[in-house]
This record gives sequence, structure tokens and C-alpha cells, in this order.
Amino acid sequence: MKRMPFTRPTEHYDERMLPIDRQICQLLQQRKEISEGNPGYPPFAYIDQWAAETGLYEDFLKMIFGAIRSDEYFKPMVEPAGFIKHVPVLVSQEHEGYFFTLTSVRQYANASVVTLHVDGDVTIPESSTDISNFALDMGEPYDCRMDRGVSCSGNATYNYVVSPPLPDKLSGFEFVFREEIGSPFGGEPTGKEVRFRIEE
Repeated sequence: MKRMPFTRPTEHYDERMLPIDRQICQLLQQRKEISEGNPGYPPFAYIDQWAAETGLYEDFLKMIFGAIRSDEYFKPMVEPAGFIKHVPVLVSQEHEGYFFTLTSVRQYANASVVTLHVDGDVTIPESSTDISNFALDMGEPYDCRMDRGVSCSGNATYNYVVSPPLPDKLSGFEFVFREEIGSPFGGEPTGKEVRFRIEE
């Protein structure tokens, strides 16, 4: 999803904070390395204890740990530029009451944009609720980010930016969409996935 540019909230900075802030950054990097990119989230009992020990507010600490859990989603995003052409795909499958269609790939000079459409039966109560988020995984060396998604009455369309660009010939490629619940910025995987392998 596109992020708004961050504006520095104030010109003031207490230079005495510099060594502490540098240490905070080093500890965050150490935490990321030890967790191998999957730190989870501390139990609230730990956060309550840390708040009591430090005098920091519990909700402040909850917000901090929520933010550092999703640091991968702050990675600089490629903005597709230099449109080249559409590559039709049109492969579909039914999965747990929904009909998934990988419709097309738009080719740009610096990236590709993959479009996934999901249809649900609005006469079935379970299909009329909001559809979960789906993260696209294409393996190395491709970085896949949801660019935008819209849903209404059991139907949804998602666009994913993939970089570097995919080749025009997609035979042999596998598009794996993994369901997540919660925020699109660090949602929790449900274990459900939809796979499309492109054949000749």
C-alpha cells in the first residue's frame, strides 16, 4: 500500500539524545537479526511489567512493539514507471467458496504489476463479509508488495508491485497468494494459500 511521505514533526532536537538514539537503532538491528525477521509480539504481561519498571505508559510500549514488528513494510517501495504493455494471464481456480482469477501482468520498465481478482457468492453469509488480505510471494529475487486493494460485497481486486520486472514469458512461474488477517502491514498468516503455476 502507498505510504504518505513522513514530515519531520519539529525542528527541535536535543543533541544529548544522540548516543541514546544511536544505541536504540543498534538494539533494533540486533533484535531483527536474532529474530531472523520474525519477532512476534511480547505478551501483554511482559509489557505491563516493563511499564511498571520503567514508568513508561503501557499503550505507548504496545504501539512501539507493534511498529517494530512491521518494519519490513517500511522498506522503500518501487513506483512502477515507463509502462510497456499488458501481458494477459487469465488463470482461475475455486478455493473454499471463492473464485480466484489471476487476470494480467502490466509490464513497466522498472517493475511489474500483478492483478488478482476474488469473487464470492454474496448470497452466502460468509462471503458477504470483508475478504482477508493476501500477500504475494514469488520467491527470490522478487520483492512483492500490495499496491492497492478494493473489496465490496464479497468481491475484491488486488494489485501487487513486483520488482525486478517479471519476464514477458511467464511459463514455469508460480504465484503464491497467502491469506493474512489483520493489517495489510504485517498481518498474521492464516496458513491458507492459493497457488497459480503458469504452464505453456
